[in-house]
Amino acid sequence: MISLKRIYMLTGLAFLIIILLITAITTWYTVDESDQAVIHTFGKVEETVIEPGLHFKLPWPIQTVEKLSKETFSLQFGFSESNGEVKDYPRETKMITGDENIVLADMVVQWKITNPPKYLYNADNPKEILYDTTSAALRSIIGNSAIDDALTSGKAKIEGDVRDLLSNLIDNYDIGISILAVKLQDVELPNSEVRKAFTEVTDARETANTKVNEARKYENKRVNEAKGEEAAILSKANGEKIARTERARGDVAVFDKLYKEYKKNPDVTKERLIIETLEQVLPNAEMYIMNDDGNTLKYFPIRPLEKETEKVAPTKEEEGETKDDK
Repeated sequence: MISLKRIYMLTGLAFLIIILLITAITTWYTVDESDQAVIHTFGKVEETVIEPGLHFKLPWPIQTVEKLSKETFSLQFGFSESNGEVKDYPRETKMITGDENIVLADMVVQWKITNPPKYLYNADNPKEILYDTTSAALRSIIGNSAIDDALTSGKAKIEGDVRDLLSNLIDNYDIGISILAVKLQDVELPNSEVRKAFTEVTDARETANTKVNEARKYENKRVNEAKGEEAAILSKANGEKIARTERARGDVAVFDKLYKEYKKNPDVTKERLIIETLEQVLPNAEMYIMNDDGNTLKYFPIRPLEKETEKVAPTKEEEGETKDDK
C-alpha cells in the first residue's frame, strides 16, 4: 500500500507542476499588428501595450491581459447589412427637417478605439452610447436644415456638421473612441406619393433654373455686344477727333502761309485764291482771263474753233489708211 506521506508528496508535486505550467503559460502573450492590449494588475489598469510582438508579464492571477482591435469600425445607423442583405429600420431614421418635412436618413459612422482603458471602464456599453449619440447628432442637424439641402446639394454640409457635433459629444462623454468619418447613405421621403410630388417640384425648380441661366447667358451676350459697340463707337469718335484736329492744324498752317504771302503781295494772292476757288467750285467750266478795255468783243472764242478743227482734221492713223488705199 502507498503510504499517506507519499500521497501528500505526489499531490504536492502535481500542484507544483500545475502552478509552474500556469506560470509558464500566463507570463507571456502576443500582440498582433491590428490589436492593442490592456494590462491589469489585480484588476487595476496598469498600462496599454500597442507595440506588436511577444511580451511578458506577471503570471495569472497577478496580471491579466485584455486585447482590443486598433482597426476602424463602422456603425450602421438606420440599417444593418449581413451576408449581402440590407435591412432597414425606418422608425429609427424618421426625422423632421427644419421646414417641417419628414425624411428618412441612414448614416454610416467610421470610428476607432483610441483609449482602451476609457473604452473598457468609463461606460458599460460604448457602442450603444455611440449609436444613441449618432441619432441625436443627426436629428439635431437635420432639424436645422431644409428638406432641399437634405435631399440634394446640402448633404456634404450636413455630413460635416454631424461629424463636428458627434465628435464634440463623444469627447464630452470620454469613452475612449474617436470619430473618423460620417457618411449619409440614403436620405429619402417616407412614401411614394410624397416622393413623386417632391420630384415634380424639383424638376420644376431645375427647369426654372435652366431658364434663368439661359436668360442670364443671353443677357451677358447682349451686354458684351453692347459694350463692344460702345467701344467701337468711342474708338471711331476718338479717331475722328484726332483726324479733325490734325486737319484743323493743317488748315491753320496753310492759312498762316497764305497770310504771310498775302501780306507780301495782297493783289496777286487774292487773284490766285479766287482762281483756285473757282477751279474747285466749277471744275468743268472753261475760264477766260480778259482785259476789259471797253470793246464790244470781250473775248475770241478759240476753244469752239479748236473743237471744230479737231473734228475736221484727220488723225495720223486715218492718213496712213488713206495712203495704203492709194
